[in-house]
Amino acid sequence: MRIVFRLKPTCITGAALLWLAVPQLKAQEKQDISFDQAFNGKTTGITIPLPAVRGWADADHYIEIRDKQAYSIDVRTGNATVYTAPVGGPHVDIHHKDIFYTGNDGKEIQLTSSPEEEKNPTLSPDGKFVAFTRNNDLYSIEIATKKEIRYTHDGTDVIYNGWASWVYYEEILGRPTRYRAFWWSPDSKHIAYMHFDDTKVPVFPIYSEKGQHGYLENTRYPKAGDPNPAVKLGMVAVEGGKTVWADFNENDDQYFGTPFWTADSKNLWIQWMPRSQDNLKIYSINPESGAKKEVYDEKQKTWINWFTDVPFIGAQGFLLQSDKTGWSQLYLHNMDGSLKKQLTNGNWTVKEVLQIDEKNQVIYFTARKEASTRFDLYKVSLKTGALTRLTSGNYNNTISMAPGGKYFITTYSNLSTPSKMALVDNNGKVIRELGDSKGPDFDKFNVARTALKYYKTRDGLELPMTITMPLHMQPGKKYPILISIYGGPNAGTVYDTWKYTPVQQWWAQEGVIQVAIDNRSSGHLGKTGMNYIHRKLGIYEIEDYMDATKWLRSQEWADTAKVCMTGGSFGGYMTCMAMTYGADVFNYGMANFAVTDWHLYDSHYTERYMDTPAENPEGYKVTAVMPYVNKYHGLIRITHGTMDDNVHMQNCIQLIDEMENQNKHFEFMLYPGERHGWGAPKNVHSNSESYRFIYNNLLNKPFPAGFNK
Repeated sequence: MRIVFRLKPTCITGAALLWLAVPQLKAQEKQDISFDQAFNGKTTGITIPLPAVRGWADADHYIEIRDKQAYSIDVRTGNATVYTAPVGGPHVDIHHKDIFYTGNDGKEIQLTSSPEEEKNPTLSPDGKFVAFTRNNDLYSIEIATKKEIRYTHDGTDVIYNGWASWVYYEEILGRPTRYRAFWWSPDSKHIAYMHFDDTKVPVFPIYSEKGQHGYLENTRYPKAGDPNPAVKLGMVAVEGGKTVWADFNENDDQYFGTPFWTADSKNLWIQWMPRSQDNLKIYSINPESGAKKEVYDEKQKTWINWFTDVPFIGAQGFLLQSDKTGWSQLYLHNMDGSLKKQLTNGNWTVKEVLQIDEKNQVIYFTARKEASTRFDLYKVSLKTGALTRLTSGNYNNTISMAPGGKYFITTYSNLSTPSKMALVDNNGKVIRELGDSKGPDFDKFNVARTALKYYKTRDGLELPMTITMPLHMQPGKKYPILISIYGGPNAGTVYDTWKYTPVQQWWAQEGVIQVAIDNRSSGHLGKTGMNYIHRKLGIYEIEDYMDATKWLRSQEWADTAKVCMTGGSFGGYMTCMAMTYGADVFNYGMANFAVTDWHLYDSHYTERYMDTPAENPEGYKVTAVMPYVNKYHGLIRITHGTMDDNVHMQNCIQLIDEMENQNKHFEFMLYPGERHGWGAPKNVHSNSESYRFIYNNLLNKPFPAGFNK
């Protein structure tokens, strides 16, 4: 089958990139930023902050923070009045393990007082109850009376009610849930929740060095091929009583995705997949009996991603965003599951539905349609299917839409234009420009510019990269290349958007060519591009990076002895692969908290792309880093947190073991007590050591004394 991709960019030649290093004014008329401006927060005036918009008060007023005070801004007049209601309306918080409620009057009252910690307090839609978990059991409390209702009684260290098992939190329900696994019905009469049994999930011990004897933190973590948690879906009346369980066998090897209540609260819709993750079904569950009825069935040859939302559109039916054609598009279905209408189509990607205007029969959404490196806002008519672009120009847009969809605020930019902010109506008419981040001293400095470039892979695909050339380039001089990547599926980092940072500016002044590269699975080629990597996660990706870097190495300004890749997590894995599998292309690497063997990562994520180790033993073998250590001949810096509960330190230890066995030279830094990534003060040290690596190996310059202060 011949696949035709939409990307047909004009490639930029190496010579054409050199103009980026030539200031518009003579060099002596402009200045470079200082060390303190790059690393210690001293202002430059190159850029200034945009207005601090924090959402919408209502359909005609947005909220802006000025001098720590919230204001409601009238979209028509621009008049500002003090916003007295709590931002986000009535809400609940945890203080010292107890729940506090803040109403519209701004007064805070304490709802619970318990020695145990309450977690994930969540207001009911009618604002009368707060649901939460305590000791892995599910509760609620009535705000008016402070009457507490307990729904479950079997919570233990391996049984969780309304609190997600680790693999569900990390991979299915998502980190923003903070482990919450319960959902209010719209009428506030029922709570749906997941019940997890981790008894059969293997324990992974994580060692802490704290104290005299240290201790083990035992985590129920299913690795590829391991038993997963047994899961049940229950529904219980708000006043309490017996839980009604959905009609599934909890011992089946299966996954449940985020559930969604129908608008009338009469049914709960649950997403279901077998362990193979190539078949997604939606079932409608009766909360009174637990009986299920299949509503939707989708199959793909590789894998299917969970729906993040299933919006219901009154009598019209429900909306799905599926990539079953190879590109994420919108489909309108009748309530019985039958397809009513495909609303969008083409070789481009719908990103997110922002608003559904049922009254005017319009859906607002963002998409990568004009170019895969930019996001725009569109509306599509439910009646006619007419598609209208609402943002304009060659800019990347971040959208905040008013309730009802009458207005939106866009923060827009491209690689050559600092971010701006504008208020726009739903016909695309700009009502008012709200801000421009280009500072008053922008033209006083030598500002490094970034260009978008497309490279070709060995099998003929065109993919993007960005290149920031050094300032003050000298003819005939060769410059080191620093490539920063992530590389995971549908997680690209190359966009036509303003990227200036003081640190980036510093490296441009020091003479570093800074590059970001996206591979075929990063999203530019839709699900069609991602499907390549099935059962060989990491091979196509590193070969794409090798192809892009070979082009970089061929340029007259490239120092081919100083090509460095850096990244964390999946980016750390790519860096390890670059230094082993791609050792003929890459000389240096900085790999942070990296996966090194997919046997060692969690079941749901890994098997989505790789299937199980039993089903795909060769795939697991060829995608591990260790078999390629014999090719390693450069210098890699490996870092890991000792208590990383996501990518276990086991990954880097196994790599280090193999490198030592083969007498390979490398650098290694561990961060005691740190998880998947680290904050202060460890991040200060980590950044400083990364900078030292760049000075020692790419620049061959003395390490600036300022970093040691």
